[in-house]
Amino acid sequence: MPRIKVRQHVNPLSIIYQQPLIPPDWSVVYPNLSAPIHLDIGCAGGRFLHQLAQQNREWNYLGIEIRESLVVYANQKRDEVELSNLHYVFGNINTSLATLLASLPSGKLQRISIQYPDPCFKTRHAKRRVVQPELVNDIASYLPNGGEVFLQSDLEWVAQEMCDRFNENLAFRRTQTDWLDPNPLGIPTEREVATLNKGLPVHRAVYQLKVER
Repeated sequence: MPRIKVRQHVNPLSIIYQQPLIPPDWSVVYPNLSAPIHLDIGCAGGRFLHQLAQQNREWNYLGIEIRESLVVYANQKRDEVELSNLHYVFGNINTSLATLLASLPSGKLQRISIQYPDPCFKTRHAKRRVVQPELVNDIASYLPNGGEVFLQSDLEWVAQEMCDRFNENLAFRRTQTDWLDPNPLGIPTEREVATLNKGLPVHRAVYQLKVER
């Protein structure tokens, strides 16, 4: 998929991103509503999900992204190859994640991925970071028992901070104490490829919603 030039960072707390998301009619979006769903939070241009959706037609794939131009682009690329198990939505997870999760077919959300989120380096911008306790609580409320959350970043402190937020929530257990290698999903993001080509490590973890809570 070709690259599209777009602003790399936005402030999710800005007033322009506070409009709540209106979920689509999923029966129109996905022909097979009985398939499990993988949600990618912060999907950017959608290359990762695009490849997964082509590789595994037995799953439905959904990406949410705060930069609307990337969502338009990703859906256009999807349409070019007629992928009926893939969809992207424009939205701010700070205001729309619970609404989005609640709208999905009951029990079908099986996996969530959060990859290379904006680190928001400055301490005063910490509330802009994607993985907040509220986000983890929302995921715990809607992910079914045994559902998984896949986290990764090329910055160890970012990966560790995401893990800390999930460790704090008793609904989740980490499947492995060490960083995972290789990528258990088998499809790398563009950022992941660039990082590995430089010989640098990627820090990955998988959390599972406990079967008994």
